[in-house]
Amino acid sequence: MKKFFILLLSITFLFLPSCPKNEKKIVGQGNLKIVTTLFPLYDFARNIGQQKVDVSLLLPPGVESHTFEPRPADIRRIQDSDLFIFTNKSMEPWVTNLLKGIDAKRLTVVDTSKGIALIQGSHTDEESENTHEHEAGSPDPHIWLDFSNAIKMVDTIAVALIAKDPQNKDFYANNSNEFKKKLDDLDKKYKDALSQCRNKIIIHAGHFAFGYLAKRYNLKYISAYKGFAPDAEPTPKRLVELTHTVKKYGVKYIYYEELISPKMAEVISKETGCSLLMLHGAHNVTREEMDSGVKFISLMENNLKNLKVGLQCP
Repeated sequence: MKKFFILLLSITFLFLPSCPKNEKKIVGQGNLKIVTTLFPLYDFARNIGQQKVDVSLLLPPGVESHTFEPRPADIRRIQDSDLFIFTNKSMEPWVTNLLKGIDAKRLTVVDTSKGIALIQGSHTDEESENTHEHEAGSPDPHIWLDFSNAIKMVDTIAVALIAKDPQNKDFYANNSNEFKKKLDDLDKKYKDALSQCRNKIIIHAGHFAFGYLAKRYNLKYISAYKGFAPDAEPTPKRLVELTHTVKKYGVKYIYYEELISPKMAEVISKETGCSLLMLHGAHNVTREEMDSGVKFISLMENNLKNLKVGLQCP
C-alpha cells in the first residue's frame, strides 16, 4: 500500500503544470490594453478606466506630434491592443493606411472626433476681425482645446470601454461622469476669467493650435504659422506683420508652444519688447512631465494663469 501511494504521488506530480523559475509576473494581466495617440486621449482613458485598463501613449515623451510616424514596433502595439484611440484623421493622417495593414479581429478603433464639427480653415490676415486664421481649406484637428469637445471625447471613449467590457459598465460610467464634471468646472473657470480681460488678442508664435479655445471664449487668435506642420516656418513678411500687430494693439506678451524652440517668439520679443509665456497645447508632454504624472487639467489650468497675465485679466 505504501509503495502504491508513492507511485500515485509521483504520477500526480507528472501532470501538474510546470512553472519556470525565471517566469516574470505580467503586470495588468486581464485588463483592457489601450493604445492612444496623443496625451489628452491618454489622460482621458486613464481617468475613465483607472485600474481596470492598461493605457499607453504611442508618442514617445518629448516628440512633436505633427511629425510623428509610427514604427513597426508601434504597429505591433496597436495590433496587440484591445482599443486603439486616435483624435481624428486630420490630426493623425497616417491612421487610415495603418489600419488597412492590421489584422486584429479583437481590436476596437475609436475616433474621438465622432459627433464634433471640425472648424474648417479660412485664410485671413491679422487686421481681420475673424477669430480664426489658419491654413485655407484644411480642418483644424485640435478639438480637445474646446473643453465642451473634450467632454464629448470622454463620452466616446467611455462608450467604447463599456462596449468592450460591459460587466464594468457602472465603473466606467461613474468615472466618466466625475471627469466630465472636472472639465465642465475648467470650462467655467475659463469663461469667468477671460470674459473680463483688457486685451482680447492672443499672439502665438507657434503653430495654429488654439482656434477652438479662441472661438469658445470670444478671443482673437493670431498664429505665426499659416498651418499645422512644424516645418512650415513663418516668412520674414509674416514676422513683420506680427510685429506691427503687437505694436498696434499694445500687446505685452507673446505666447510660444511646448516641445518646439521658441525662436520665433524670441525674434518678435526683441523687436517689440514683449515678454514670453507658454501656451501648452497638450499634444504631448516631456519625459519629466510624464514621470511626474502630469494631468491634462493641470496643464490647462497653467494655460489659464498665463492667459490671464498676457491678456491683462483682473
